[in-house]
Amino acid sequence: MKSDDKEFLIKLGQNIKKYRKLKKISQEKLAEYTNVHYTTIGKAEIGQINVSSLRLKAFANALGVNVKDFFDF
Repeated sequence: MKSDDKEFLIKLGQNIKKYRKLKKISQEKLAEYTNVHYTTIGKAEIGQINVSSLRLKAFANALGVNVKDFFDF
């Protein structure tokens, strides 16, 4: 993976985590809301995986934000 791609995923993950923390929702609870395993949430938040657009939509819906908010960096 190119370094700028990795940096992109890290920034995206940081924003997912930021909104999750602002809503005071644990990774486990977000996983329940979105029907994914909590380890997937953790991997997304540290930029270890490339999150699909549909999963981003599910995260945004569960957190009460717009998908575009995750890309504000």
